[in-house]
Amino acid sequence: MLVLVAPGQGAQKPGFLTPWLDLPGVAERLTWWSAVSGLDLIHYGTQADEAEIRDTAVAQPLLVAAGLAAAHALFAEGIEGATGMAQLPNRIGAVAGHSVGEITAAAAAGVLSHEAAMVLVRRRGLAMAEAASRTETGMAAILGGEQDDVVAHLDKHGLTPANVNGAGQIVAAGTAEQLAALAEDKPEGVRRVVPLKVAGAFHTDHMAPAVAALEALVPGVPVADPRTAYVSNRDGGVVASGTEVVERLVAQVSNPVRWDLCMETFQELGVTALIEVAPGGTLTGIAKRALPGVATLALKTPDDLDAARALIGEHAAPAVDTPAEEEPREA
Repeated sequence: MLVLVAPGQGAQKPGFLTPWLDLPGVAERLTWWSAVSGLDLIHYGTQADEAEIRDTAVAQPLLVAAGLAAAHALFAEGIEGATGMAQLPNRIGAVAGHSVGEITAAAAAGVLSHEAAMVLVRRRGLAMAEAASRTETGMAAILGGEQDDVVAHLDKHGLTPANVNGAGQIVAAGTAEQLAALAEDKPEGVRRVVPLKVAGAFHTDHMAPAVAALEALVPGVPVADPRTAYVSNRDGGVVASGTEVVERLVAQVSNPVRWDLCMETFQELGVTALIEVAPGGTLTGIAKRALPGVATLALKTPDDLDAARALIGEHAAPAVDTPAEEEPREA
């Protein structure tokens, strides 16, 4: 059983989209999604520097566009039209995303159209950037230590365990002062505290204004139920309702990411292989430590496509006839 996962903010690197533009149709899709989102994705993915793509309002649409472009190249090569993505649910056992990667996963599972995903992620990024501008906040990865001890230590400093990633990694979020205090007073058993290249305390109460902004948007978003198992990073639950997926996407902005519980669900579902769409690397690194015996592959560039297809051939379910698609409905 093969799982497809999508990374969250911080995975982007300057120029990472450049090699993907050599594939047929990718530039055209990115041009269209740029028009939909009001953001020049090709410029930011090929020419912008690290500071530019660190901007939350830029990074989030860029990551979703990259993940969808890579997934389309992997599963729909040679198929005319965007409907080629409809093949995905028949080949993959489950999908999941880390933070903003949940929007990528929702689109890949058929909950959202690509256009709806790009509109939603652009508004999400803008709203979270605005919320982050109100107070100087940030995030830091804590490597090592016992989970309960680390969480208790964070509470002492007023910090939130915003990402519980498993494999000995928790991401703390809070004000600059709180993170500085943590750096001087690390929890027992922790090897390192690493500041992350993000511009706010995401998945905390600091993001409450962004939740309110998205709640006003999503009632009119057309959604459909997932065509494959959708694993939510709120609690690792498998969500069968498209409306609930979108509701969780909104609430997730100010709630912690429980990637550790997602991986527990992967194990319960019988995962044997995991592919991380572009710009892959972060989640496969965690999976290598937390899911021993599971084959992993990070789809970083088109050079990885052949290896990814080989992994699909070995671990994915055989394709079956796709039933008529459910009509989208409002969330």
